[in-house]
Amino acid sequence: MTRTGTTTAQLRRALRREVPSTVGLLADEHDFTAMRRYRTFPFDDHTTYLRQVEALLKTLAGQGGHTTVTLFDPEEYAAWCTETALDPDHPTSRSRFTAHLSATGARVTYTGQPLTTLLPELVDTAVRHATWQYATTVLATTGPCATCGEDIGRAAFERAGRLLARLLEAAGPGTHHLVCSVPAGDDQLLAILHTDDTTPPEDSTGTEFTAVLAAGIALAAPAGLVLRTSTPGTRDRLHGWRLTDGTLTPLTEAEVFAAYCTDARTGEPLSPEPGVDYRAGFPLTPDLDDGHPLHH
Repeated sequence: MTRTGTTTAQLRRALRREVPSTVGLLADEHDFTAMRRYRTFPFDDHTTYLRQVEALLKTLAGQGGHTTVTLFDPEEYAAWCTETALDPDHPTSRSRFTAHLSATGARVTYTGQPLTTLLPELVDTAVRHATWQYATTVLATTGPCATCGEDIGRAAFERAGRLLARLLEAAGPGTHHLVCSVPAGDDQLLAILHTDDTTPPEDSTGTEFTAVLAAGIALAAPAGLVLRTSTPGTRDRLHGWRLTDGTLTPLTEAEVFAAYCTDARTGEPLSPEPGVDYRAGFPLTPDLDDGHPLHH
């Protein structure tokens, strides 16, 4: 039974608007080239592919439905096809993998933004998602402290939250930009936090930053944290700390300057940034709960 005067075609269009769509995107030339090994993959060059994807996104948006974009990783796709016993050289397999990503992967909502805006946003979201997954895996699998029996992951997360709260409180008013870097195998876990407050934000960025700092604590890794504070009418201030024994130890002014003014790849000196003061990290108020390192 239908509403009076409503045609079948109108009903179908109305229903289509209520079906969400997910588009798996090959963001760079390398990933695109990897997919060209499949006979059923129809595209020959990345530029044409991106143009067609953008046209598809506009069409989906024009239909009024909710559309998200996720990063399509060929290596992850091949491994998933092996696990699920699917033929990777088949459009249905690619479609099912994209549906899998829509539930488990990093996604960005398409709101009509051009691909030049969407692509960097998607890559950044995917990196943050992977970092979050790695950090939470570390916290979930480190086991109990050999000394006190406490769950290392939970204790590290709680300690990281207290460190971040004390750091922002001590930083005072201003716009704060924090970066935490934790060595993890052959890679670096990197978390970024931006806030205009002296308390940690309650959104996902605060949780992600805390998790990465906690992973550094749990792994007893030589992690580093830098803070840039901006206030109107004054020069920006840069401070730095190293993570040692589960707490933040201030770097000296010279160490902060060297960290910022040295090329990480070549070791060559870089020019100081104008309008910026390089300062030592300030000491944080001691916390009795942070008084002992966590041991595996």
